[in-house]
Amino acid sequence: MLLASDAAVAADSSSSQGSGGGAAAGEVEAAAELHQPLPRQSSRFKGVVPQPNGRWGAQIYDRHTRVWLGTFPDEAAAARAYDVAALRYRGRDAAALNFPGERGDDGELAFLAAHSKAEIVDMLRKHTYADELRQGLHRGRARARPTPAWARAPLFEKAVTPSDVGKLNRLVVPKHHAEKHFPLTTSSSSSSSGGIKGGVLLNFEDEEGKVWRFRYSYWNSSQSYVLTKGWSRFVKEKGIRAGDTVTFYRSTYGGPEKQLLIGYRKTMMYKRQQQDDDEAATAADAMVPGEKTRVVKLFGADIAVEKVKTDEAGGGEGHAGSSSC
Repeated sequence: MLLASDAAVAADSSSSQGSGGGAAAGEVEAAAELHQPLPRQSSRFKGVVPQPNGRWGAQIYDRHTRVWLGTFPDEAAAARAYDVAALRYRGRDAAALNFPGERGDDGELAFLAAHSKAEIVDMLRKHTYADELRQGLHRGRARARPTPAWARAPLFEKAVTPSDVGKLNRLVVPKHHAEKHFPLTTSSSSSSSGGIKGGVLLNFEDEEGKVWRFRYSYWNSSQSYVLTKGWSRFVKEKGIRAGDTVTFYRSTYGGPEKQLLIGYRKTMMYKRQQQDDDEAATAADAMVPGEKTRVVKLFGADIAVEKVKTDEAGGGEGHAGSSSC
């Protein structure tokens, strides 16, 4: 049988244990709060916004419409991209720049004026603006001219396969050509996630003088060298199909970098189809009003072409003549 004093002691002990447990739980919660990452604050630069993946985005507003300039690895790079766009959209006098002492000389302003806003934004998104600006200034022209044919030293060419222009969005570079002309250094081939060796970004100038940036890396899964990011855009703009040929060159102009170049040519089958389409369009344009052309085929080949007059009143047809092929 417990006495009243014993019961009081037991109650005090239970109360102290409960309060101690609550304090310990509170300490754990406080420690957990200390280790929670703080939300990223806005950038100190104009036109720069933080991204959830740790990178930085750049944007500019044109007539109350946001124009996205791309994502960049660090805050300063995004700020410099904004400065370029601000010079093109606002002009040197009205642009508020993040680094006013770095940009806006006469050569760069001439380069910006020679390109449309959309072209400058495209360069910034592809991270090719600096290369294209340097080429334009090096050749003494505001707008970079394409490298002439005599200054293009061929490296190799490849016939495009269906998978090269399919949903994989990559071009497989033949291994012996890849290792000879585009060798990956030890630092650039450090392994990364997904079984893909982290590659490098290569810039290629096309036959019109436009610079394209492709990610070039080595895939462990297929043991192949590939051009990935940026390739699908090149395929779409140039209309490249399976069977076409892609050619790689290197510029013979002086300088330590030796600009890489890329070109392409269509297959004979595609050219023949284009020729047939042009001939059909020409024949359609040459038709006399009130006449129709009827083609007679045998085993898929055109053996005769007949011109038929149309009876405008009754809608009937009358035979006008024929010519055999």
